Amino acid sequence: MNRIRKIIICFVAVLFLGFVLLGRNNSHAQQMPPNPKTSPTPPPIGTPTPEIIDEDDGIINIDTEVVNVLFTAQDRKRRLLTSLKKGDVRIFENGKPQEVVSFSRKVDLPLSLTILIDTSASQERTLPQEKEAAMSFLESVVRPTKDEVAIVSFTGEATLEQGMTSNIARLRRAVDRVRFSPPSGYVGGGVVVGSPPISGRNRNVSGSTAIWDALWVTSEEILGPSPDKTRRAIVLLTDGVNTYGVKKMKDAVQASLKAEAVIYSIGIGDNFYDGVNKGVLKKVSERTGGRAFFPRDEGELRQAFKQIQEEMRSQYLIVYEPIDQTRDGRYRKIEIKVADPQLSKQKVRLTYRNGYFAKTAKKKTD
Repeated sequence: MNRIRKIIICFVAVLFLGFVLLGRNNSHAQQMPPNPKTSPTPPPIGTPTPEIIDEDDGIINIDTEVVNVLFTAQDRKRRLLTSLKKGDVRIFENGKPQEVVSFSRKVDLPLSLTILIDTSASQERTLPQEKEAAMSFLESVVRPTKDEVAIVSFTGEATLEQGMTSNIARLRRAVDRVRFSPPSGYVGGGVVVGSPPISGRNRNVSGSTAIWDALWVTSEEILGPSPDKTRRAIVLLTDGVNTYGVKKMKDAVQASLKAEAVIYSIGIGDNFYDGVNKGVLKKVSERTGGRAFFPRDEGELRQAFKQIQEEMRSQYLIVYEPIDQTRDGRYRKIEIKVADPQLSKQKVRLTYRNGYFAKTAKKKTD
């Protein structure tokens, strides 16, 4: 009996002790934070407090515009200079000096080129030589793995003979297809070709030369879509006498500048007509960073193509960030000056595009 009493007493004591300990744990639990993970460990002293970005605000992208300017340098004897350094020249935009980000000589850039051939009446006698010289030029310039060329012929309207390709066989066939395009009723070599058209407009188109329209459409639709980081150029074969079209020379120049295309003009034509307009061809070439050539025979014609090839492979590239980053679509005038006194004494001539059009701000979309 005494033994049973002792067992009951021990059981009650253990039970009472359990209730006491349970009460203490519940009290301690009430004093603890409900979620310890919501209280982050403070950073060490001296650690800058990170900026908190609200996801609703989005991410701000800094989009800085840079301008690429290709130029060639020649001494007073028209010899190309190939050893210029960054400090030898300075670049200005709208009269203000700009800081050059990069300066390098580019001899291996991919080439996007269009041969633009006038096939109007004034080119009847010279066209065969032009085609031969153009084909020799392409065979020596085009690198199948890097370069691409298009062939365009024009009178009052432009015709795409061959779109951009690096296939020499296709280019050869395209050049071979280019034919003198006589207007209806044209008398050539004592032979009457065709008959007068019914439409007055067709009569104007068939017997005209729309140089500026051809340059504009070539820049806008052929060279404009070319891949980035390519050297874009137009080789224009014409007498420079524009007799038709809706575009003016300034429109052609602006389109070329927007496409970053250099125009090399080869002034060639028949003196039986109006001769060659040297002044206008010089303007359109120099304003885009190119040059105009006026060969007097087939030998000089081939030499002109050779000089164009050398210039395209001997250019410098200046890259700068404009001080004015306003995206207003306006024209900005570019000027490159010789900074080295010794080069200035040598009367070094720099050839480059005269300006560019700034990008326009992107419209916000809902």
